[in-house]
Amino acid sequence: MHPSSTIARPAARAGQPGDGRRAPRTLHPVAWWLWAIGLGTAASRTTNPLLLLLVLAVLGFVITARRTDAPWARGFPYYLGLALTVIAVRVAFRCVFASGITPGDHILFTLPHLPTPSWYAGIRIGGPVSLEATLSSAIDGLRLACLVCCVGAANTLANPKRALRVLPGALYELGVAVTVSISVAPQLVESVQRVRRARRLRAASDKGLRALRGIVVPVLEDALERSLRLAAAMDSRGYGRSGTASKTTRRVTGALMLAGMLGLCAGAYGLLDGSAPRALGLTALPAGAVLCAGGLVLGGRRVQRTSYRPDPWRWPEWTVALCGVTSAVLLLVSVGYRAAELNPSLYPLSWPTLPAVPAVAVLLAAVAGVAAPPPARRPAASEVTT
Repeated sequence: MHPSSTIARPAARAGQPGDGRRAPRTLHPVAWWLWAIGLGTAASRTTNPLLLLLVLAVLGFVITARRTDAPWARGFPYYLGLALTVIAVRVAFRCVFASGITPGDHILFTLPHLPTPSWYAGIRIGGPVSLEATLSSAIDGLRLACLVCCVGAANTLANPKRALRVLPGALYELGVAVTVSISVAPQLVESVQRVRRARRLRAASDKGLRALRGIVVPVLEDALERSLRLAAAMDSRGYGRSGTASKTTRRVTGALMLAGMLGLCAGAYGLLDGSAPRALGLTALPAGAVLCAGGLVLGGRRVQRTSYRPDPWRWPEWTVALCGVTSAVLLLVSVGYRAAELNPSLYPLSWPTLPAVPAVAVLLAAVAGVAAPPPARRPAASEVTT
């Protein structure tokens, strides 16, 4: 070979031997879930549209900065579509099933009124629709949309398979079912994209309903193959095997878990609902957590698992989790601002104000987009030299 000749090789990627850098790691999935739950709790405490829009902006920033190229990370647009649908349905129901007009309301339009029987009192079908009622329903829908987007952000940022590894043994079977259900939509999207790409390579010119048959059948076939591979993998890993727990232990575990879940629900209601007594949340929530922990410990005896390379919990995980928890705490304690600023009234109709402390609390959650380690990206075509 001539000394001046060279062999074309692809450029070394970050984290591979030869570049002297470590491969980027992904954040612990529990940290993302704690962050999302904290931000969702903060959103549930307010009906201020400016704060709710700020929550959506924070979610968009963090997802854009720390989303990976994995299939499950492509599902957030569908959660956004679901959130918009929730708002539209909430407004439509409020317009159709009007609850009456108060003096001073601004009437937008009037729908045909349907008379209702006497036993159906309290609900009107049709009639005048006011601007105040429409805005109230839109804000309520926006708050629910923020909760949907928080769950979607957790599913987008956290690896569902890695989240399954950190679940307690008692929740292993339930965690597998939830993981499979969460992964269905991204996998279907990936299958559709792969089939459409293959059709373009084969110069398929069918469009509309004629092309639907050529897409649906391969997608269903791919879904069936994925199901068979998943079943074989679960069977080879011993999924569904029974442990050494007795019948009495299983009954005690079920009773503890049921009582614990009731305590957690009552405690969450006491903390999130401003009209509920605060003592209910402060007593029921810790008691429910203790009962659930006892049930998880007893139930974990019947499932024995080992973990290969457990996910580390370091300062990025602490920072991300504390950002979400701090946002929730600052909107729960109501210190430094008036409670009316979180839930502005529409009577009289006026532009809401943006309170400083709640706004800073929501913006604090955006630190997760900087504190979390950057995800590994696939190299672009221009990065590969020949």
